[in-house]
Amino acid sequence: MTRDPERSTADIVTDAGDPTDPVDPPVPAAPRQRRGGRAAVIAVASVALIVVAAVAFSIGRLSTLAEPTPTTTSAEAGFSRDMQVHHLQGVELAMIVRDATDDPEVRLLGYDIATTQAQQAGQMYGWLAEWGLPQAGSEPSMTWMTRPALDGAAGHGDHAASDPDAHVPGAPMPGLATPAQVEELRGMTGIEAERRFLELMIAHHQGAVEMADAALARSTDDVVTALAQSIVDSQTSEIELMTGMLAERTP
Repeated sequence: MTRDPERSTADIVTDAGDPTDPVDPPVPAAPRQRRGGRAAVIAVASVALIVVAAVAFSIGRLSTLAEPTPTTTSAEAGFSRDMQVHHLQGVELAMIVRDATDDPEVRLLGYDIATTQAQQAGQMYGWLAEWGLPQAGSEPSMTWMTRPALDGAAGHGDHAASDPDAHVPGAPMPGLATPAQVEELRGMTGIEAERRFLELMIAHHQGAVEMADAALARSTDDVVTALAQSIVDSQTSEIELMTGMLAERTP
């Protein structure tokens, strides 16, 4: 998967108001009819998220100044590109569920995920800009994960023929929801939407942790490894939280 070089983190517009406000005012983005007759608009970022991403972009550029410049086929560049795509879907899923439920706990979780992942995506966009590298890579997505780690361990794609969980260049990123799954979530409301969101986001977080672990095994860049480790730590904790939330909502 390659990214559109003209598309930045700030291109995604969502509604990120008060995380516990049960009803958000509509914004001008692709309207849809909500079950129960209540019209709602699902957007994928808000003015608040644009500000978060813009600040993160600046921080991302400044934080790379003391590091050697990665090449366009490096693990650092591949991780930055692929994790942006992964994170922006996380923002999308989080904002969908905030519009689909009035549950304060789920809405707060969605708000936290959306703001955190938008900020981190902005950082990675800033890294690529500072490195003078294109936002879209010359290789298929996940290629960097198929290369050996720094300790010589095999890349994720080395045993693809025998390992169904192995990744190959251009394969779907781990944990990424399919377009059909995203549309399925859009059509749900209430506890049904909460359950489906939690299922999708647990898998999404597990995939992000896998990608972050792969970056840690392939990079010595301080800013890249610091972010990768924070993703491992925070999303592992959220997986535990969401697993408990899902159990509470499962008959």
